[in-house]
Amino acid sequence: MSIAQPYLLFLGDVTDPIAAKTARGIALWRPASCVGQLRLTPETVSLDLPDLTLEQAKESGAKTLVIGTANAGGVIPANWQETLIKAAQMGFEIASGMHSRLNEIEALAQLESEGITQLHDVRHFDDTLKVGNGVKRQGKRILTVGTDCSVGKMFTALALEKALKNKQVDAQFKATGQTGILIDGKGISIDAVVADFISGAVEAISPDFDDHDWDIIEGQGSLFNPSFAGVSLGLLHGAQADALVLCHEVGRPHIRHLPHFELPSIQATIDANIAAARLTNPKANLAGISLNTSALSEQEAQTLCADWQEQFGVPVTDPVRFGIDAIAQQIVTHF
Repeated sequence: MSIAQPYLLFLGDVTDPIAAKTARGIALWRPASCVGQLRLTPETVSLDLPDLTLEQAKESGAKTLVIGTANAGGVIPANWQETLIKAAQMGFEIASGMHSRLNEIEALAQLESEGITQLHDVRHFDDTLKVGNGVKRQGKRILTVGTDCSVGKMFTALALEKALKNKQVDAQFKATGQTGILIDGKGISIDAVVADFISGAVEAISPDFDDHDWDIIEGQGSLFNPSFAGVSLGLLHGAQADALVLCHEVGRPHIRHLPHFELPSIQATIDANIAAARLTNPKANLAGISLNTSALSEQEAQTLCADWQEQFGVPVTDPVRFGIDAIAQQIVTHF
């Protein structure tokens, strides 16, 4: 999947800031790719981007209208359809991370069939994939892994991309989730891939390369999450990662949505992920630990990072509070 940039971020009439996290992530990590925002009401959440009409956005060079919000059920509201259809008629591509498909809107499907627009349902993947084969590929790769889902794997991967580029290291983010795809404009939504093809999909996301230094592959789920461990294992095998970065939310009481499952220890998580990664790359190793320490005071977070750095022998940081340069430097120096 490849989505044309730059974007006009469509926020509809959403008033809950959390519901706009996809658009917010795009604006944070790819600000140069966002020409502005389109809101249907003055009360709609704002990303502090220019408010543009479709016509103004077209004149500013926008190529894709991105639905940057989520709602319960992932359904595109009926009152948004007029705007989406008008954008498609004007030649905008339309991208959505909703569960419902854009081509379920008859007018959009017709405009795509006529070649006037292109529709991107990033939560779905319909193209043909091959099963993974584990053949050694050229190039170096980083994969973010975690103690659970939603512990900062995408944020960490994007922060590492930025930190490595600041060190004049040519690193490229490789998206495996809906928000990541919309941020980067390309990728494969791994949770939409049939299980047999997960490792093959990751091999397709990061094939042989010699034109840059690192691929940074966005991780998903956790080997210790009974709901999503299969996706995580497929990513570990397909990524053929040289460096793993472990992500963890300090203070999380149990596996998300599963109170009957305790979080694994950090050491158990390190051991399991390295063992799985070494099936396809015997040299895979841990490069650092990225923490969400929002439950702690800043002093407590600093102390924890220092203690764990000594205990596990790799840089430990909270990328939001303290940046991620230490892990980036570890990768440059030791991998």
